[in-house]
Amino acid sequence: MFGGRKPPQPASSTQTMAQAPSIANIPQNARQPVGFESVLGANCSLKGELHSHANVRLDGNLDGHIVIEGNLLLGETARINADVHAQNITIAGAVRGNIVGQRVQLLRSGRVWGDISASSIVTEEGAFIEGTITMTGHPASKGFEQLPAPNTHVIQTLAEDATSGEPLEVEVMDDHPSSTGENS
Repeated sequence: MFGGRKPPQPASSTQTMAQAPSIANIPQNARQPVGFESVLGANCSLKGELHSHANVRLDGNLDGHIVIEGNLLLGETARINADVHAQNITIAGAVRGNIVGQRVQLLRSGRVWGDISASSIVTEEGAFIEGTITMTGHPASKGFEQLPAPNTHVIQTLAEDATSGEPLEVEVMDDHPSSTGENS
């Protein structure tokens, strides 16, 4: 039809069937969808709970609760009034609600009115967050009170003269301003 070439003819049906793996032979957990399994378009609205075991993209309006076991992309036109739970969350639209995930990425057009809790948080310049951010799973998440005190013995050991073994005179300066605003 186009250019006078004939389409290639398939091999015999028995040869083709023997070469191609049957989808029934692929384990269920190996058939993880690539891309997005579900999409809520920009002209759609949903009220209620949205649950999914795979990746989801939302570009429309959702009012309720979101629980996604895969990744979630909230497009620029998304207007979400819900608490959001997912593995990896990318936000380009607007969310009013708390967000919980392993990784939360806020793009420059993203807007969040709520608390964010994640192991990893990435924000682009121009993104907006009104709420608290909590890093989970990070060693410092134990709190400031539980951090070990500075080890002054290490400073003293580092200051020893390597040739004589005698301690050097070392003046320790405090880099933090005092409560009066002056450096000590």
